[in-house]
Amino acid sequence: MEYHDPEVGQEVAARTREFVSEEVIPVEREWLGSESVPQSVVDDLREKAREYDVYGPQIPEEYGGLGLDFRAMLPVFEEAGRSLLGGTAMRCDAPDEGNMHTLEMVGTEAQQEQWLEPLAAGEVNSGFCMTEPMQGGGSDPKMLQTSASKDGDEWVIDGHKWWTTGGGDADVFLVMARTNPDAHPYEGTSIILVPRETAGVEVVRNIPHVGGKPVGETHSEVTFDGVRVPVENTLGPEDAGFAVAQKRLGPARLTHCMRFAGMADRALDIATAYVSEREGFGESLAQKQSIRFAIAEARTDLHAARTMVRHAADAIADGREARIEVAMAKVFTARVTQQAIDEAVQCCGANGIGKDLPLADFYENVRAFRIIDGADEVHLRSIARDAFDDPNTDELAGLTRFDG
Repeated sequence: MEYHDPEVGQEVAARTREFVSEEVIPVEREWLGSESVPQSVVDDLREKAREYDVYGPQIPEEYGGLGLDFRAMLPVFEEAGRSLLGGTAMRCDAPDEGNMHTLEMVGTEAQQEQWLEPLAAGEVNSGFCMTEPMQGGGSDPKMLQTSASKDGDEWVIDGHKWWTTGGGDADVFLVMARTNPDAHPYEGTSIILVPRETAGVEVVRNIPHVGGKPVGETHSEVTFDGVRVPVENTLGPEDAGFAVAQKRLGPARLTHCMRFAGMADRALDIATAYVSEREGFGESLAQKQSIRFAIAEARTDLHAARTMVRHAADAIADGREARIEVAMAKVFTARVTQQAIDEAVQCCGANGIGKDLPLADFYENVRAFRIIDGADEVHLRSIARDAFDDPNTDELAGLTRFDG
């Protein structure tokens, strides 16, 4: 399929496919169904990624990455997504990928030295704290309640966050907090860097959830009780947290789309191979029209999803916000990848739900995609508002999505 991807992106994608096939998938097979892969195994895979020259495709070269531009990254992220361990091995997984991008965009030189450099090297981890229980930061982020008030040259932060992706292992949190209570939340909220060891920070628990295996992905509940950090820890302009987050989120939604597209593509490869070898009722299952049509439709939808993502990415590359294009691509890709993996599970029968194949882990992980990065309904609301030419008074709704 021709998508007119930049040549450098195609070259790195080819190396990534080889790396995932030769190095990542054999390790994945050892840990299918497990709670998490040990950090020592991840570290070994990251060294292999450097040897294949695929480590950190989105990370600037000065920090040890490949420095690909956003458009060239897309085919690479798809190949990384063929294994749940791919993004982790290549250091292009959520939430660190998005947090590194944010630090690169708006971080000060000191912030980049303290956090971006070790994040890029894989020496530390991060979490993005936005979602809050019951009253704020969900699909309607205007309800965000966490506050940060100035006391001299310090912020004093109080609040309760949950669904903080990577929170269980995070060394630093990017915390969305109200810094100007008299302003509209979109104009009075800041992102503040809070080291985990700061007094008053408590990771209450890792929330049990569907998926996450075998990468050991956590979604954590975190509280901030009188947490004091320097005002210089503000990431980006003060009171501009939502504007910064929006710059982070559009591209992040598309990179999520490509990772899940890679997962769906491999799931269909597995299903096709399985039904080609399996016989039933006197012939190969691959000769059954219902199965052939199911695979054909899934392939067609996946092709359309890839095209939509690239269309939105081209708009972003041209300097446009592309909010509606991104929303359409995200909703469609989330549904398409879920359906493709579901069809793959069905084709493989009992082996599809068994843990000898990766499909069961894929199935658990893909379901969250219709909620993370903004639930389907929130994106459809934006698309409908644009279709009916309604006033856009809430363009940031749905920002939160298991803060990855």
